[in-house]
Amino acid sequence: MRPFITLTAIAAPMPSVNIDTDKIIPARFLKTIRREGLGTALFHTLRFDATGRERTDFILNRLPWRNAQILIARDNFGCGSSREHAPWALMDFGFRCPIAPSFADIFYNNCFKNGLLPITLRADWVEQLLSDSAGAEGAMLSIDLPRQTVSRGDQWSFSFDIDAERKRSLLLGLDDIAETLRLDSQIGAYESTHRDYDSGIPADVAQLVHFGAVSPAGKF
Repeated sequence: MRPFITLTAIAAPMPSVNIDTDKIIPARFLKTIRREGLGTALFHTLRFDATGRERTDFILNRLPWRNAQILIARDNFGCGSSREHAPWALMDFGFRCPIAPSFADIFYNNCFKNGLLPITLRADWVEQLLSDSAGAEGAMLSIDLPRQTVSRGDQWSFSFDIDAERKRSLLLGLDDIAETLRLDSQIGAYESTHRDYDSGIPADVAQLVHFGAVSPAGKF
């Protein structure tokens, strides 16, 4: 997972509430478990018409916002189904940071697992960001994760909260698997001292075998 430390990038405003995961990536694009290539499906029904041509009035089809890495929306962003393809599609398109007054819980958690930094800000601050970023001259924002700030040059700065462990994981670029692998030596040491030496079966499984809960093959 790519670390997130600081980001200065174009912000794209999407001033809607309840932007659900089906809008983020429609269900017909969920046939793959690969993360690459999903950016072309991001906001597909909003970006393209029935013939597949870009809608010229959609923000991500216009410069400078087609190069945006920050997305600004209103309440309850990422609601709907729990599809992890939603953060995958955002990442593959180039987004690193969605900002909103609130996020759906599952989407919010999935963002951190995939290197996205979802920032929750006060509604009035989000309204200012939406207004400013609607003009090309005000579309550039800076995110500083160590300082936990969203700013525009030296004009103003907003602070945001983030769980300390999630912040550490993003700064180090560690997803759940990478976090576990950091403890590989300790896991190996534990396993080497918690085995049934007569059967080669781990001690906790051996106890279950003894009481008939599982077969020697480890099957319930």
